[in-house]
Amino acid sequence: MGFWMALALVMGSMIGSGVFLLPASLAPLGWNSVIGWAITVSGALCVASVFGALSKALPRAGGPYAYTKAAFGDGAGFAIAWAYWISMWVGNAAIATAAVSYLSQLFPVVGTHGVSAAVTISIVWAFTLINIRGTKLAGQVQVIWTIAKLLPLIAVIGLAAYVLAIQGTGVVRSFDLTDISAASISTATILTLWAMLGLELATVPADKVQDPERTINRATLFGTAGAGGIYILVCSAVVLMLPVAITSASAAPFADFVSIYAGTNAGTAIAAIGAISALGALNGWIMCQAELPAALARDGLFPAFMGKAAANGTPRNAHLFSTSLLTFVILMNSSRTMASMFEFLILLTTAIVLVMYFGCAAAAFRLIQTGILKVNAGFKLTLLLAAIYSCWTIYGAGSEALVWGIALLLAGFPVFWLLRIARGSKAAT
Repeated sequence: MGFWMALALVMGSMIGSGVFLLPASLAPLGWNSVIGWAITVSGALCVASVFGALSKALPRAGGPYAYTKAAFGDGAGFAIAWAYWISMWVGNAAIATAAVSYLSQLFPVVGTHGVSAAVTISIVWAFTLINIRGTKLAGQVQVIWTIAKLLPLIAVIGLAAYVLAIQGTGVVRSFDLTDISAASISTATILTLWAMLGLELATVPADKVQDPERTINRATLFGTAGAGGIYILVCSAVVLMLPVAITSASAAPFADFVSIYAGTNAGTAIAAIGAISALGALNGWIMCQAELPAALARDGLFPAFMGKAAANGTPRNAHLFSTSLLTFVILMNSSRTMASMFEFLILLTTAIVLVMYFGCAAAAFRLIQTGILKVNAGFKLTLLLAAIYSCWTIYGAGSEALVWGIALLLAGFPVFWLLRIARGSKAAT
């Protein structure tokens, strides 16, 4: 993968289905949401800078796993990778389910019981086969899908600019300093954080990236800044230019925005855009859900068969195994009685990503001390801000998510020790 494929991996994996629903949650917060977006994007850029610096110093496959392993040893690296890997394939089930939900608005039969699960499973296996065919093909698909999802978002921004030019700023919700509060800003920051997850993805398949020391750093920073800038503009336009009563109660805020200002029914178009956006995110995450365990297997921390590659170098076995687990989660979610468990797993795995961000910031501190990561004073300040931001977002995610997130991290250690014992027995034999 070159720069443009790596950039598409970052932006395409970050911009999923969630951005199309965020304005409904942010509408009651008004201008607080704009401030929250600014804080979130700034914090995400600090975290992205840390990943960029780590990728330059350690351009190794596995990303967060490689960095924490180099800083704190096999145990810490395995724990982060174990939990992060689980969060990938469980989260991918949610992304795939969201994509099929949008498709059901276009083709109602897709939403019927049994058909939805079959379509969802077909989609994830189709993307798995694309990734097995080769990283270059998967990267090309990601570029095309990212462009497809960015164009309509840019069109919404253009529509907002046109309305402002014609009707003036009177259509924008007025700014009142008395409405600004620390609690509302904090709420907006936590809500908008979910849209920024995935900024680290270019670091995971580092061994498949051309000139990784330079490419990953640039793709991570530009991808985070690009996605964040689009988020701020498009979400703020919908939140501030529609009546709060309409936006907060809307199931499709973007469709309502286009319908009101363009005079057309945009529900079908928005459903198509949502499906495209979710599918584009799914392709990137499926790539990384196999690259991570393959990196662990090559280091002897996962079963050896997970590290076996196809003739073109893709981790075929890891793809097949991870997608099999993903298929199980989709089937589990197809039962209504398991829906609450599925939602809980999504909350838990999101907390894992936040803990992983802090773990990588801590790894960067450690690698600076050991001299592996050579940085200037300005980067040390950025690193400190990234660590503070990670801690704040972990706190904001809630105590339940944090406790269970740590529990999932610790659950990996029995697996680590069993694999270590098995590896020692094999060596002795």
